[in-house]
Amino acid sequence: MNKEDLIRLRENRKKQQRTNYYLVSKKEIEDIRKEYQGRKPSLLLHACCAVCASFPIEFLTQVFDVTIYFNNSNIWPSAEYERRLEELKRYISETGNTVKLIITPYDNEAYTRRLEPMKEDPEGAGRCFYCYAYRMNEAYRYAAEHHFDYFTTVMSISRQKDSQKMNEIGRSLSHRYPSVRYFYSDFKKGGGQTRQHELAEEHHLYRQDYCGCIYSYYSRHPEEAEKIESEEAL
Repeated sequence: MNKEDLIRLRENRKKQQRTNYYLVSKKEIEDIRKEYQGRKPSLLLHACCAVCASFPIEFLTQVFDVTIYFNNSNIWPSAEYERRLEELKRYISETGNTVKLIITPYDNEAYTRRLEPMKEDPEGAGRCFYCYAYRMNEAYRYAAEHHFDYFTTVMSISRQKDSQKMNEIGRSLSHRYPSVRYFYSDFKKGGGQTRQHELAEEHHLYRQDYCGCIYSYYSRHPEEAEKIESEEAL
């Protein structure tokens, strides 16, 4: 997919009827409180970094018994992966949250091999959609295998990620794992993004400037790609 195709894709998506998933989430919370009568159902939360997780954790722990699932082998390089993970641990510790944290083995080499056939895709297109779906599927499968009541991801908080697409993926996966309900969300709405900014400032959270994979890094820093190509040509 080239940039012109991506522009057409985004324009077509804008023309489609869009669901307000923030309102959907508020209604779901009302239903959960009625159904569970004061008990908090368990929720597995896929999280990619501390900044994106900050507000969703605050929001969701009011209703759910939250466990965070950190399965982000897409992040390159390993130093960046470690920095994001340590920031998430620090945020959880500083806020006194009782959320549990599950960390899967890091294997960026294998993950990058999966993405390589789509490396020419522009940001926000097929490669990114594949990456979201792959990580969400891993987490959703874990939720089903360990008998969680709900699953969701923090990624709808990001301005760079289409919440419609994220929830479409979640809906599709919910049919694959019917024992676990998918919690629809658009965390950026309802003041979520403002609160995210406040929490990031309050806790001095590290803000990365690219999504995670090596291709998103070079898309954000094309001068680095050119430098490496020049060095390899020597």
